[in-house]
Amino acid sequence: MAWKNTEQLTFADALFIEHDSIKELDSIHELLNWQAIEQILKNIHNGQAGERAYHPVMMFKCLLLQVWYKLSDPALEKSLARDLMFRRFAGIGLTDAIPDHSTLWRFRNLLEEEGLYNTLLQEINTQLQADNLIIKQGEVSIIDASVIQAKNNRPRKGKDGKNTQDKEASYNVKTASDGKQKTTFGFKAHMNTDEDGYIKTVKVTTGSLHDSNVFEELLTGTEKEIYADSAYKSNKHDKLLATKKIKNHVLERAYRNKPLTDEQKQNNLIRSQTRTVVERTFGVLKLHYAMAQARYRGIARNTSRIMMISMAHNLKRGLSIKLAS
Repeated sequence: MAWKNTEQLTFADALFIEHDSIKELDSIHELLNWQAIEQILKNIHNGQAGERAYHPVMMFKCLLLQVWYKLSDPALEKSLARDLMFRRFAGIGLTDAIPDHSTLWRFRNLLEEEGLYNTLLQEINTQLQADNLIIKQGEVSIIDASVIQAKNNRPRKGKDGKNTQDKEASYNVKTASDGKQKTTFGFKAHMNTDEDGYIKTVKVTTGSLHDSNVFEELLTGTEKEIYADSAYKSNKHDKLLATKKIKNHVLERAYRNKPLTDEQKQNNLIRSQTRTVVERTFGVLKLHYAMAQARYRGIARNTSRIMMISMAHNLKRGLSIKLAS
């Protein structure tokens, strides 16, 4: 199976009169070397037999558009058909066919099956770092988790009489700032961000899993300092960070009959000023990328979505920092 050619300009494209409104995504497109992305995706749909497939870089760009504009698969298909800005960013000519919603769905799942999401995220971050948009020297990691409500979150019975709730989700109980307990049925997105809010690593789990269980998985191995809230505080993690020679800024926690000292409280206050970066990042992801609500069932498909959200966020963040510099 070979790829369809979506790069060749047609007579219709040559006659089209450009307008600034369809160039709004040009600056974010120019942030990346897309040939490097193609190298990661080169083995997808690249067999010699079978019908020609859509170019994987074009499909990947479509998934980015989906995240930025909070579109379902059918809505993305419609937008690709009628929006010139979408076609320009994705590299789809005026006379080119567009992928339908089921093709987009299958491509998203294929990236997960091939285990390419982490590689793509790291490639994007590496390119942003090469452009001095991500600062690597003296790398800081800020770790936290946020709850995501499952798509099927209410305990209802289907036609077969079985519970329709997502089987891979579970209940998370959290004490809110007002002291009241909040219960959510869903998943958890565990993330490691830097001081500028770039997302470095991601892990999605069931909602009931304690934050500290994925602490080590979120480490990049290159950080010099770690910030996290008191949920991650343990002797095991203290020893781990000491072994890796990573400066430990995990918030101290109080225990029964052992309250925090004034010094510990002051240290926690200072550390929290840096740690809030990850909380602001979660706020952006939920407000602008609709991450608070799962769109799909199961951990794997929601991991795919959140990885795409992370890459889309980092590109927008990179553009914002570039324009401000």
